[in-house]
Amino acid sequence: MNNSKFLTSFRKISISFPLMALFMALIVTGCKKDKEDNPLTKAPTVVSSDPANKATNIARNKVITVTFSEKMDVSTGSTSTFTLMHGTSAVTGKVEFSETTATFTPSNSLAVATTYTATITDGVKNAAGVALAKDYTFTFTTGGASVLAAVNLGASVNYVILAKTAINNNPTSAITGDLGLSPAATSYITGMSLTNATGYATSSQVTGKVYAADMAAPTPINLTTAVTNMITAYNDAAGRPSPDFFELGAGNIGGKTLSSGLYKWTNTVTVPTSVTLFGGANDVWIFQIAGELNLSSGVKIILSGGAQAKNIFWQVAGGATIGTSAHI
Repeated sequence: MNNSKFLTSFRKISISFPLMALFMALIVTGCKKDKEDNPLTKAPTVVSSDPANKATNIARNKVITVTFSEKMDVSTGSTSTFTLMHGTSAVTGKVEFSETTATFTPSNSLAVATTYTATITDGVKNAAGVALAKDYTFTFTTGGASVLAAVNLGASVNYVILAKTAINNNPTSAITGDLGLSPAATSYITGMSLTNATGYATSSQVTGKVYAADMAAPTPINLTTAVTNMITAYNDAAGRPSPDFFELGAGNIGGKTLSSGLYKWTNTVTVPTSVTLFGGANDVWIFQIAGELNLSSGVKIILSGGAQAKNIFWQVAGGATIGTSAHI
């Protein structure tokens, strides 16, 4: 009996060893997995970038943004750990880190049609102090044309103001150049105190002539041609692709100095203070505005460096309001 009892115990012991080994293996394996998934030891990653890698036609005022997989130590974000390069030349700018995002705002507009390389280095760390496993690099190419073609205004170039439905003036204004309205009639020109003549009218507020579709020939046909050309020019300006600058100033461009190029806004643009357009005699500015254009009283569009008014085009989908004594 004693031997039987001993053998029974022995069998239990001999079976227990592999079970214990299996149990220990499970414990060890489980610990290893926990270590790999532990947010305190797992390396953070970059989950997305804006612009995306190899993106093209990027606006020249683009703020570069990356998003991380987890909360980061914002103190590790700097111009040393988030860089932007054009070839071997570093782009100067401002770096800002939040918990899960980082931004690089260039100090100046990026160059036209140029490829840039952005890098987040392994010097950035998460909130637990764990660094990025390796540098994260992506490239993008800016849009724009090295030479922006002017908009062909055709016969509409003969008018400083040309409209289809109405011209409403809140006296008093000082307008230099001719005004045209077609297909609407003279009665839809208000606030001008017009003096009628043959084929045109005059106003003390206009240094030039005022034309409408119901005036004597050849005014109607001239206006029809001008309006047709205006629509063609408008569509050309509106359809220009790859803006150099997108949503600049969130629509408020007061006080800014604007280099030549194609500008685009999806909403209203306001000009509360004077703006300077700086460029050469052949440089072109095209402003695509999906909303309204509002210039405050006394605001001036100042041309500098040889810039010419004939090379500046405002394509406005909504209305345009020009305040008292404003110059555009």
